[in-house]
Amino acid sequence: MTTQQKRLLIRSGFFLLFLLAPPLDLFRFDLTQNHFVLLRHPWTLGMEAFQHGQISALHMTWNMLLRFFLPLGLVIIGGGFIAWKWGRLYCGWLCPHFSVVEMINHLMRRASGKLSIWDKKTLPDQQQDGTTIKPDKRWWLVTALAVFFFALVWAIALLTYLLPPKEVYGNLLAGTLTRNQLLFIGVATALLMIEFSVARHLFCRFGCALGVFQSLIWMGNKKALVVGFNRKRVKECVSCDTSCEHACPMRLKPRTIKRQMFTCTQCMQCVEACEKVQASQHKISLLKMVDKECALDVSARDFGKKIETPDDCFNK
Repeated sequence: MTTQQKRLLIRSGFFLLFLLAPPLDLFRFDLTQNHFVLLRHPWTLGMEAFQHGQISALHMTWNMLLRFFLPLGLVIIGGGFIAWKWGRLYCGWLCPHFSVVEMINHLMRRASGKLSIWDKKTLPDQQQDGTTIKPDKRWWLVTALAVFFFALVWAIALLTYLLPPKEVYGNLLAGTLTRNQLLFIGVATALLMIEFSVARHLFCRFGCALGVFQSLIWMGNKKALVVGFNRKRVKECVSCDTSCEHACPMRLKPRTIKRQMFTCTQCMQCVEACEKVQASQHKISLLKMVDKECALDVSARDFGKKIETPDDCFNK
């Protein structure tokens, strides 16, 4: 199984979990009862019981520590550690939004030869990494339908995180959605359609607080996992059609310094594209995921320093 097949399997599973978590009461916030539901059990701080004198101030303090600050701290520390070592791993391997981004990228390329309507140049029909896609305008209909479908699915899913899923899905199937439910789904679907169509990359880069949080922490670790480029063989890139750049779903240039790869999602598509190009010439890839001392060359160049990359970094 290739890396991209593993990513597809993992992302599909997490997307399914994203949709099923509320109906299965695995995780959601119930606005009707004003508390979280976690693993089928109410997750409350006991504020109402404290106000009615049913629990002591000490009991309330323990509830705050154990049910609020401890879980919040574990999520922040755990997420921060992952981002420190591996960057935006969540974005590239789990995020249900990024799954839609990549899917629309693929459909839009089939329709126009571009991954985004903001791209100035169309990608080549035949790439050196073996990718062959001839644009066909008929794919625009499929793209539009996919944008609408996933925007609607996202809108409904978000509503089930706030209201009882049985009520939402029941009203939806019976055609008896309340005014507020219909308004929420309608507005959310419209906004998501706009975002999926024209601003999905901009949202991932600058609008997603979770993504920016991961990137900022990752930038602080010079030895974190990053796409490394074997600069000693830079001349071999001259004859390439930049297949690595065409493969990047975030529209980045993988052979540059780490600062300009700020929003890299560690999806490794650029690395695999380079591997395929070099394999046709019976050579080793010029790009590779590196960390520790091997990552210093990419990071140090952010500060104008040049560090000699160990010879075995690209031969392991």
